[in-house]
Amino acid sequence: MTPPALSIIILSWNVRDLLRACLVSLPLTQPEVEVIVVDSASADDSAEMVQGEFPQVKLIASPENLGYSRGNNLGLRAATGRYLFILNPDTEIVGDALAQITTYLESHPQVGVLGPQLISPDHSIQSTRRRFPTLVTAFFESTWLQPLAPRRWLDHYYARDLSDKAVTEVDWVIGAALCVRREAYEQVGGLDESFFMYSEELDWCRRMKAAGWKVVYLPSAQVIHHEGRSSEQVPAATHIRFNSSKVRYFRKYHGALAAEALRWFLLGNFASQLVLEFAKGLVGHKRQLRAERVAAYRQVLKSGLRG
Repeated sequence: MTPPALSIIILSWNVRDLLRACLVSLPLTQPEVEVIVVDSASADDSAEMVQGEFPQVKLIASPENLGYSRGNNLGLRAATGRYLFILNPDTEIVGDALAQITTYLESHPQVGVLGPQLISPDHSIQSTRRRFPTLVTAFFESTWLQPLAPRRWLDHYYARDLSDKAVTEVDWVIGAALCVRREAYEQVGGLDESFFMYSEELDWCRRMKAAGWKVVYLPSAQVIHHEGRSSEQVPAATHIRFNSSKVRYFRKYHGALAAEALRWFLLGNFASQLVLEFAKGLVGHKRQLRAERVAAYRQVLKSGLRG
């Protein structure tokens, strides 16, 4: 039996309705497309929905929440396609995006990773292309100090000098929709499972480029992305995972000293925000919201951002 051209791997956790919309957007009856859903112990009957409504889909039901890296690696190992497309469940394919992705990869054998253009439901373009972060960038990006960062630093990191409409080689692309050539995957290996969630696609693209593969952004292939519907269910855990993964990345590529400096800086950020939220709650400003934030930040501080 001829293997499919494209294997689509969807890791899902408690987003049944979004997962359904994602699957509806896929060409499930085309033999050149293989779709694999890895359900990470969802409690909303996602696995049952896939079994009942989408019999063409290969379902892997995990009894535990595996995290982004382990879950996608499980799907990658089960995939048989020439190209391996990791796709978030909160996405929907637009038009012939899949055909454009495979056609581009067929004609550009040096490209190991390809990222389509992600758009919001209102069709505004999301920022998905990046350059590798520096330690200075890390102290500002996605922290409460980001508005104070010199604009040129973040413009460089977010690749704002590159046109949203141009095919461009970049350092890395966001993992909500990311297609990898099988040869690159077999050479470099899967996602680093020490990253439970966040920074794993950054690490993966860095390893791909170190092995000589190109990472390309293809704007003509569009994917609607609803963003963060799984992670918003657990705000404290999301803070911990995002920031501990950030620290882990810098430890891996910049050394223990840089990682520890970043870890303590981030903890200081959360401590100052906890004090601010507590003070706002004392004066009666949105007390329930402030209490929830204080509780979340306490959990972050308790974790020490050690993963």
